[in-house]
Amino acid sequence: MSGFSKAAIGLGVVGLILMIFNFWLGLIVIVAGVAIPVGAYFMLDPAQRRRFREIRRRKQIGR
Repeated sequence: MSGFSKAAIGLGVVGLILMIFNFWLGLIVIVAGVAIPVGAYFMLDPAQRRRFREIRRRKQIGR
């Protein structure tokens, strides 16, 4: 599991716990942890996305 996915899962869990006590604070944590990185990825142009995917593949292979 990548570091990003661990952070996203952790922020999701923390956000759900915070939603019990303060709904809006939990919602902000979930949006900040998940929606902002996804939006940033979609803002990349196709060439940048391709390079990003290649870099991630190399890390998975262990090069």
